[in-house]
Amino acid sequence: MERHSFLLLAAAIIAAAVASATGCSPSDREALLGFRHALNEPYLGLFNSWTGSNCCVNWYGVSCDAATGRVTDVNLRGESEDPIFEKSGRSGYMTGKLSPAICGIDTLTTLVVADWKDIAGEIPACITALSSLRILDLIGNKLSGEIPADIGRLNRLTVLNLADNALTGKVPPSITQLTSLKHLDLSSNVLTGEIPKNFGSLAMLSRAMLNRNQLTGSIPVSISKIYRLADLDLSMNRLTGSVPFELGKMPVLSVLNLDSNSLKGLIPESLLSNGGMGILNLSRNGFEGSIPDVFGSHSYFMALDLSYNNLKGRVPESLASAKYIGHLDLSHNHLCGSIPVGEPFDHLEASSFGFNDCLCGNPLKTC
Repeated sequence: MERHSFLLLAAAIIAAAVASATGCSPSDREALLGFRHALNEPYLGLFNSWTGSNCCVNWYGVSCDAATGRVTDVNLRGESEDPIFEKSGRSGYMTGKLSPAICGIDTLTTLVVADWKDIAGEIPACITALSSLRILDLIGNKLSGEIPADIGRLNRLTVLNLADNALTGKVPPSITQLTSLKHLDLSSNVLTGEIPKNFGSLAMLSRAMLNRNQLTGSIPVSISKIYRLADLDLSMNRLTGSVPFELGKMPVLSVLNLDSNSLKGLIPESLLSNGGMGILNLSRNGFEGSIPDVFGSHSYFMALDLSYNNLKGRVPESLASAKYIGHLDLSHNHLCGSIPVGEPFDHLEASSFGFNDCLCGNPLKTC
């Protein structure tokens, strides 16, 4: 066993030495220089290290396969704990655009150009030809235009983060072909149109953030088929219709934010009776009817926000039996009657119940 481990270590050292001696692929180096040429980083001098013939050694943010000398990772983050940032006392700032030259590196598995604030232009369409890409993270820039229509070609992608940009157009239907995707963040853009009906095809997804866009239409029922989905944020869009009760049956879903849409109908009992649901925000919609009286000792809400709706009736008595209610907001509805007495209510303030029709009891006025 020890001899086998020694041989593996020796092989790795030799491979690294060979890569260091031979340098990176000339075509990869030219692609990187073309990529750099379209960007301007004026304060930290990160690209000053991009000199010499061997882009595999000491080029900031560049990593290579030790055995082949081919570039595998370009990792440039404007928000970083790297000593260069700490010494300068500032976060990153970069202008320019993403050059299609980067597509010349067909061995890329990671492309991160994140949080540089002022990189503009469109996402190069050729990005979708990088068949080995597993991580594409372009968050926190000023990218515009549409998400490439054939983004679904990147079938090895596990992380797609395009948040905090100025992207327009629809969520491409082909995105549902990314069956290896685990993390999707398209939040804080200007995306329009409907969420693809077969969104549930993203079977490996654990986190989906589509909030702060202008998405319309209804919530696809197929989302409930994503077994591993733990965090779903569709807030601050223009979604309509009712909430599929199937969402409350999802075994792993613990965070659901649907606030600030135009959703209507009744609140599904399944959402409130799901013992795994820890954060539920349905505020600022048009939900009607009463709050389902389905809480119990299994209920553990770090945050439950049903404010700014058209809810009527009483505050459910079963809420008093909940194991924990951290933050509760039932304000700005049409609730009436006495507020239940119980441990979950002891720490709540009047603002949790304000602006209803006729609620009374602690922490409001006595009945």
